[in-house]
Amino acid sequence: MKKLLYLLTISLLVIACGGGENISVENLIEAGDMKAIKEHKKTLTEKQKELNQQIGLLDSVIGSKEDKKLPLVTTFQAKEENFDHYLELQGDVMTKQNVLIYPEMAGTLLRVHVKEGQNVRKGQLLASIDDGGMGSQLAQLQTQEALAKTTFERQKRLWDQKIGSEIQYLNAKANYEGMSNSVKQLQSQLGKSTIRAPFSGIIDDVIKDQGTVVSPGPGSEVFRIVNLTDMYVDVDIPESYLGNVTKGKEVKVYFPALGDSVVTKVRQTGNFINPGNRSFTAEIPVSNKSGAIKPNLIAKVQINDYTNASAILIPQSVVSENAAGEQYVYIAEPDNNITIAKKSVITTGKTQGDFVEVLSGLPVGSEVILEGARSVREDQEIKVKASTKTE
Repeated sequence: MKKLLYLLTISLLVIACGGGENISVENLIEAGDMKAIKEHKKTLTEKQKELNQQIGLLDSVIGSKEDKKLPLVTTFQAKEENFDHYLELQGDVMTKQNVLIYPEMAGTLLRVHVKEGQNVRKGQLLASIDDGGMGSQLAQLQTQEALAKTTFERQKRLWDQKIGSEIQYLNAKANYEGMSNSVKQLQSQLGKSTIRAPFSGIIDDVIKDQGTVVSPGPGSEVFRIVNLTDMYVDVDIPESYLGNVTKGKEVKVYFPALGDSVVTKVRQTGNFINPGNRSFTAEIPVSNKSGAIKPNLIAKVQINDYTNASAILIPQSVVSENAAGEQYVYIAEPDNNITIAKKSVITTGKTQGDFVEVLSGLPVGSEVILEGARSVREDQEIKVKASTKTE
């Protein structure tokens, strides 16, 4: 009787829940029928397997329809181009015509004929010194020379006519020649009483004032004259560049103080290695039409010491180094409709700015990974966003 009542209760619960499939776990547990509980668990397990299969199928469809989350990179094509490498150094502007002018004789500076900043020509009178009466002596000698000349000419005419003695002719000739030599000697001495420009240039400094007593030798400088048309940069070159920096090499010269630059060529290189700093000198001419370039001005020079007409250049930022000290880059290679990152070990040469020369290991036409080069791995599938130019 009790068993029949229990079965009836279970049947009523099943009907109340709308069928066996809708029986709640709580009701089954409350009823305490282990057989019913196991049957319900079995049913739920089968449904769970069915749902898992359906979810897996949906995932595969979604995965095939959506793009993979691949690393995005940009690339550039390795190509041959001209590469000029420049050695960067600092030098000073010089001029070979920058001299102090001294008097050649002692005396009072009677007059200064020029002023500072004045342009002068070669041989132009700059100053006059008291000659100590040599001018009057010269006038007297010139008068005597004129008389001696007249006497000699007359004696010569008579001698040509066989009139007079030979000794008279020779005395007149010797007297005239002696007077002429004396005049020339005094003229030379008198010429030292004037100071003239040794070359065309600018009077940079008037050192002695009018009325000053001057004499030859150090401490008696009267003028400084400078020629600003033949300027050059003097720079020390490390001896390791002896074979690369030669006459005719192109040079870029920049003047920081002026904010200006010129392009020129090496005019001359030194033939002596300075043992103190193991360097040799180079002379680099610079045009100075405006006159803005001054002696001792600092100049930064870039000397072309290496040229490769078919170089492969890449940004230094894409180059990595492994534990063995090898340098490498990643290139993008197609592989069965996908793109793979491949490591390429390279040998590098000279650098210039942000770029480095590749000597080997990178064929022309390779697509080198630029952006994202530090985040990819060997044989990793990648997506190329764009191919860019490195210039």
